[in-house]
Amino acid sequence: MTSVDAYEVRDPELPGRLLTLERDALIPLLRARPDADFALPTVACPGWTVRDVLAHCSAALMRVVENRFEEGVFSPESNERDIAERADWTNARVVDELERGMTEAGPVIAKAGGALDAIALGEWVHAGDVREALGEPGAYAGDGLPYALALLARLTRERKHVPLHADLDDMDEPLRLGEASGERNPARYIGDGATLVRLYAGRPVPAAGEGYELVGAEKEKLNLFG
Repeated sequence: MTSVDAYEVRDPELPGRLLTLERDALIPLLRARPDADFALPTVACPGWTVRDVLAHCSAALMRVVENRFEEGVFSPESNERDIAERADWTNARVVDELERGMTEAGPVIAKAGGALDAIALGEWVHAGDVREALGEPGAYAGDGLPYALALLARLTRERKHVPLHADLDDMDEPLRLGEASGERNPARYIGDGATLVRLYAGRPVPAAGEGYELVGAEKEKLNLFG
């Protein structure tokens, strides 16, 4: 895997590339699954099934494509309404909408000046939630990981998140995340990229010391979406 820098300048095409990569990997996987698998529960999103996560993802992307951002959008209540609106859809229709969203949202996100970049990262993380629920390998990893980490690094920098220096097993060079002012000593992470994504996304991880090391910050402080 190639090295990833904490992009100082926004690459407007990066979120779209991440979505396209995940689309090409995830959609065929979903189309090959029986309907029963869509009812499996997800660990990362308690109370949601695989289908619920997919419906949420497709709805969010279509909101981007159609520029529908009413007050309260993406709140827990709004997310539940989006899922409920698709309750009568077939699983195939949900997957069709997801494919369309992952195809068409990239150019819209690119033109939004960074305001929608986090949606692309969130969609990629949810794809990892689905993979994990289905027992598929590559959750929070795969070909999209370098792009996801680059996007994560820039978002944490822009939001002045906890500074962190990550020595990644699957990267050639360290990754710098969070605030770059130098006023706080950076925390230190040693481990693989997928576990780092889990930490920032608030997903379950192994106990510290079992596959990764985190020094100088509590894992709860890293959660970018919580």
